[in-house]
This record gives sequence, structure tokens and C-alpha cells, in this order.
Amino acid sequence: MQNVDDQELINRANAGDDRAFSEIVNRYEKKVFFVVKRMLNDDDDSTDATQEVFIKLHDSLRRFRGDANLYTYIYRIATNVAIGYLRKRKVRAVVRLDEVISNMLTGTSEPQREADQEELRKLVSQAVAALPVQQKQVFILRFYEELSYEEISQIMHRSLGAMKANYFHAMKKIGEYLKNAMR
Repeated sequence: MQNVDDQELINRANAGDDRAFSEIVNRYEKKVFFVVKRMLNDDDDSTDATQEVFIKLHDSLRRFRGDANLYTYIYRIATNVAIGYLRKRKVRAVVRLDEVISNMLTGTSEPQREADQEELRKLVSQAVAALPVQQKQVFILRFYEELSYEEISQIMHRSLGAMKANYFHAMKKIGEYLKNAMR
């Protein structure tokens, strides 16, 4: 099947020929892997993402109209899958402040817990002090004053999205600061 062109493989695969789809995978698997590896910079995620690309290709091959060549279509799927992995990674990387606090204080005696809480308050204060001004303001209003994003947006005369982004980045920086301080 190596001499068969992509369109013929697509036609055969759409007709139920599993060997034709396997040939498509064989032709493009390495290229896809290196595309997603450049984006993800992780072998395990790149392997998983490559598998996901071909699952998505298998599910969508009937909708392929042939406007572009097959590799362009696969490349588009690969970049979308890699972007999805990056988004998931970003969400997992955000450390919730309350999770860090609770993990630090779990399993300690009452006097030790009070001492740890005081130390933690100092660390959080240091982390907040190190934030850029706008992130610091949003963090204080949201976390300590418990204002809604809408209220913060009105107070600071900024968009709602900007306030959410500032809070997100502030929490991420504080979480990273605490993780590094606990090492």
C-alpha cells in the first residue's frame, strides 16, 4: 500500500478497510509526534496526544472534503489536540491557595498548627507584597474582602475579564511562591 496515494487510502478507510487507515497512521505518525512534541515538550504527553490525533482523524475522516492535502488536515487536528493539552496543563498548574494551606496544616498538633498558620500568614503576606500592583489589588479585594469580580471591575474601572485574569495570575504566583517556600 505504500504506492497508494492519500486520497485512495482515505476512500478505502472510509469504506471500512482498516489496513488503509493503518497505512495513513504509519505514514504520518512520526510527523505528528514531532509536531506535538515541539508544542508540548514532553514525550509522554506527546505520545498520548499523537494517539488522540489519530482517534480524532478516524472519527472525522468521512468529513474530510479534500480541500487541502491530508497532512494539512492531520496537522490541524494535531495542533488543536496539542493546544488542548497545553490548556489542561495550565489548569493543573494553578495551585489553589486553600489547597496549599490545608496540605501544610494536615496532621499537625494544635500548638504546631497555630505556629504553622502564623508562618503561613507571613508567607502569604510576602507573596502578596511581591505581586504587581494591579494583581495585588484584585487579589486583596477578591480574597480578603470577598468582593465579586463585578464589584472589583466597577471599583477598578476595568473589564470583568481583566479582573478574572489578574486574580488568576495572582493566585498562580502566590501558589508557586508558597510551594517554593515549603521546599
